[in-house]
Amino acid sequence: MAKVILIYASMSGNTEAMADLIEDGLRSSGVEVIKKEVMDAQVDELHEYDGIILGAYTWGDGELPDEFLDFYDDMEDIDFTGKSLAVFGSGDTAYAEFCGAVDLLERRVQERGGTLVTEGLKIELAPVGTDIALCKSFGESFAQTIGMKQR
Repeated sequence: MAKVILIYASMSGNTEAMADLIEDGLRSSGVEVIKKEVMDAQVDELHEYDGIILGAYTWGDGELPDEFLDFYDDMEDIDFTGKSLAVFGSGDTAYAEFCGAVDLLERRVQERGGTLVTEGLKIELAPVGTDIALCKSFGESFAQTIGMKQR
């Protein structure tokens, strides 16, 4: 069974709601999931997992939230070569940079040799309506990719 770690930061609960739905999609596909808030996660534990999913809300002018900054900086020392990753986040289109935190995390993952197996998932505020199915599908799609790599 594939093992995935899902690490996220959420202030208002929007990104946490996304994480919960993505976790549902992963679990329904038979993946073992460890879900952690970023403040409870350590970069050096990432090597233990078949897949890594990172999620953050966007703060200010397209920035990572403060609670994600130390983890992001620590990612500079990780070699993600051979690892499958995906990134998601919530944002607000009222700002010039919609979901900029997703873009920052994707760039860091790629700089460190990681493979983004799916396009980043960006949701306006909280997942409602069709966004709920999008989040679950994001988890299911990631699980399928991880499963195919293990064969």
